[in-house]
Amino acid sequence: MPRYLIQASYAPSAAAAFIAKPQDRVAGVKSLVEKLEGKFESLDFCLGEYDVVGIFQAPDDVTAAALALAVNAPGHLRSYRTTRLLSPQEFLQAQQKAQGTNYQAPAKG
Repeated sequence: MPRYLIQASYAPSAAAAFIAKPQDRVAGVKSLVEKLEGKFESLDFCLGEYDVVGIFQAPDDVTAAALALAVNAPGHLRSYRTTRLLSPQEFLQAQQKAQGTNYQAPAKG
């Protein structure tokens, strides 16, 4: 099953809700991933551009998009990004497929 990285930032209203009522968000995200027939791997909170990062598996990109829609629908996120991850084996296969293609960069005028 393909793996995906999610990166999200909370809206100020979500930060206020966390302060008013501290809560564990992991169980809800895990349940949603499993409801969409995916496999939850991790959810971590971080400092910097994003407030949370997670990794999950899904049967396909459509399922990953459905997760993005479902998570964004409540409006508590300021930003959300999904990145499809390639395994080392998939990346090796991509290298082998690209080998010998000899693509040329655009010519300078």
